Amino acid sequence: MIPASSRRVAVASLIGSTVEWYDFFIYGTAAALVFDQLFFPDFSPVVGTLLSFATFAVGWLARPLGGIIAGHFGDRIGRKQMLVVSLLLMGLSTTLVGALPTFADIGVAAPIALVTLRVLQGFAVGGEYGGGVVMAFEHSPAGRRGLWACWPQMGVPLGLIAGVVVFLAIGGLPDEQFLSWGWRIPFLVSIVLVVVGLFIRLGVTESKVFTEAKAAGEVARTPLAETVRRHPRQVVLLILAHMGPNTFFYTFATFVLSYATATLGFDRTTVLLAVAIGAAVEVVAMPVFAALSDRVGRRPIYIGGLLALAVTAVPFFWLLDQRSGLLLTVAMAVSFGIAHGAVYGTQPSFFSELFPARVRYTGLSLGVQVAGALFGGPLPMIATALVSAQSGRPWAFAGYMIATALISAIAARFAPDAVTAERREERPRAVDAHA
Repeated sequence: MIPASSRRVAVASLIGSTVEWYDFFIYGTAAALVFDQLFFPDFSPVVGTLLSFATFAVGWLARPLGGIIAGHFGDRIGRKQMLVVSLLLMGLSTTLVGALPTFADIGVAAPIALVTLRVLQGFAVGGEYGGGVVMAFEHSPAGRRGLWACWPQMGVPLGLIAGVVVFLAIGGLPDEQFLSWGWRIPFLVSIVLVVVGLFIRLGVTESKVFTEAKAAGEVARTPLAETVRRHPRQVVLLILAHMGPNTFFYTFATFVLSYATATLGFDRTTVLLAVAIGAAVEVVAMPVFAALSDRVGRRPIYIGGLLALAVTAVPFFWLLDQRSGLLLTVAMAVSFGIAHGAVYGTQPSFFSELFPARVRYTGLSLGVQVAGALFGGPLPMIATALVSAQSGRPWAFAGYMIATALISAIAARFAPDAVTAERREERPRAVDAHA
């Protein structure tokens, strides 16, 4: 029987995470589709796209700082408070993006304001991931941590779907109206979602693991220093193990929007729909692979998913280059939905088990957000540059994707697997009991 508190925290983490990632992803969608024209109109299309994606990357640079600060207070005063703060900050900054004047209205002040709000978004989401995953993980019943810890992670593709659906709803607008006011709607809608997410999140109880540690006086005084001093190997392995998943996710979620429309000539609606279908398949696949990791171990599923991503990188772009909406959707469903779903479903529990409870929020946030800043944020710029250098061909970038997946697989091979370790410890006891 699953405790009611576990279900409540899982659902609350899922909804709160979906709202925050919706906010974070609509920026990436807008950066791929319209920001180059609205905020960088005086540059060539390629340079304008690079500058637009640069503002996207700036949010990633703020994420490690947000993760460190939220982790510090989350490991010292509680997980719940930091999740409320991150949700409020994300919602307000996203809503303000929707109200920004463009370059045509106020000149260079427009992109400066855009970058500032993007930094605040990055700061907020930097504290969201670690807190949401840790809360779900620490409320989950023994033997089911993989399944329950993946709930907040499911908010990532769900947030992407929500953002895509909103953009699809306004995608039928004429270009003039879309560029004039239509693009603002997804950002302004955020304030309603934040109110709903905040109401649900405030009703969640604090992690019992943290409450007991605090009562026993076992809370870390300086979580960051303790993490770096006592667990440097885990941090480095986490960063490298997250390199590949980051690269592939933001290829699917952001870069493909620009590549498929600007280079291959797909219409905006077709690409957005394919991305949404791929994300929907991932939402279904994630809990399946997460539950499987509770049975066979985290590492085999995680590495298997990474190898599947490496194998599908070249066929993925080959299918896109056929300029068929159906094949684009198939490519998204297989590579994004299934292969990436295997990795993403297993990741929350795999990474959470690398650190003890006293520094779990900090360690998880530090590793994930540093990996994001190094490999996720610059991804659209790297992809655009590599494709442009090959005169619109994607093969050099596909090679880059394969390399990141293999590096992550090697790192995961050397990371401890808590499920396998528990079974190894239980085996002698089972033999003794039988005797």
